[in-house]
Amino acid sequence: MLGSSPSRILSRRQENYMQFGLLSIFQNYRDQEDDTQVMRNELELAQLSDALGYDSYWATEHHFFGYSMCPDNLQWLAQVAGCTDRIKLGTGAVIVPWNDPYRIAAKMALLDQQSGGRALLGFGRGLSRKEYEGFAIPMDEARPRFDQGTQLVLDALNKGYFEADTEYFTRPRTDLRPRPTRGFQDRVFSIGVSPESASQAAVIGAQLMVLAQQPWEVFREVALKPYQEKWASLRDTPAPPPFAGQLVFCDKDSVKAKELGGQYVREYFSTVVDHYEIGGSHFKDTKGYEYYGNAAEAITAMGLDKMADMYASVNLYGTPEEVAEQLHAQKEILDCDHDVLVMPKYGSMTQDEAKSSMSLIANEVIPKFR
Repeated sequence: MLGSSPSRILSRRQENYMQFGLLSIFQNYRDQEDDTQVMRNELELAQLSDALGYDSYWATEHHFFGYSMCPDNLQWLAQVAGCTDRIKLGTGAVIVPWNDPYRIAAKMALLDQQSGGRALLGFGRGLSRKEYEGFAIPMDEARPRFDQGTQLVLDALNKGYFEADTEYFTRPRTDLRPRPTRGFQDRVFSIGVSPESASQAAVIGAQLMVLAQQPWEVFREVALKPYQEKWASLRDTPAPPPFAGQLVFCDKDSVKAKELGGQYVREYFSTVVDHYEIGGSHFKDTKGYEYYGNAAEAITAMGLDKMADMYASVNLYGTPEEVAEQLHAQKEILDCDHDVLVMPKYGSMTQDEAKSSMSLIANEVIPKFR
């Protein structure tokens, strides 16, 4: 079923207020639920995000584990397109080294048609050794596969044909059909935590995405400034604001919000440690992941308990007023506007709690930034 055709979607660079998106992570925490129920819950949250007025809805790509269960976010978003009316739909993110670039472009063009022009394209490189091993792809190849693949995808979507002659991808010229409703120049996003990934986001003209995992002061110096500097070296226009993904829990009871919010974010952090082998020595020996090798050494020195406390401190939980204050504080630290990507359900949080939190954010936090 084709989604409704919305009015022309404006890019964030043309708007004068903070954007709020919603990111589904499809977590089955400690396999506490049936996978079918997890997927039903996520679809309900996707539909609710449209009804509540969030600007965009995003889906992750992860494989093999209950940590996050969406092996094809473009297929998932096609389903969401058919049961929503106006919300923009983004890949958060499609992991380029695990996919054929032509198929990314073709499925994105199809999603754009199915959704009436609502598609947003988010790129990621992937960080889990376990997932790379599942695909039998050496992590050493991640950076060149990402750099080559993203450019091929963007060229195809913006030119209407696919052609590849690179180290990892070779394909004769073929048309891209159906073509997207329009080019993707102003609706591309890319995850960047390391200086190299942040700079590459600027090279391809993408809005920088990040998932909260380190002090915002560190993100500003390590990723945001290199991104802004690279952008300025390539273009006369100002760099778009960063899109900051954050675990969020909101409740009108401050004590409850802090108690449950702290619990849920620490539960999620424990799954991050396991899935990504945080603190592992393999990063420093993997080409393209040297930044994470240095970070792993710092994490080991800090200890996981202190790391969990830091991780909790950079995500969002509290009353609507407290969450709004935290967002204002982030803006001051980053010294620029930023968009917010709400991660609404994680750890052992119940579906009712996630829906209530989403509603409070929509009704009592977002209006403060418009």
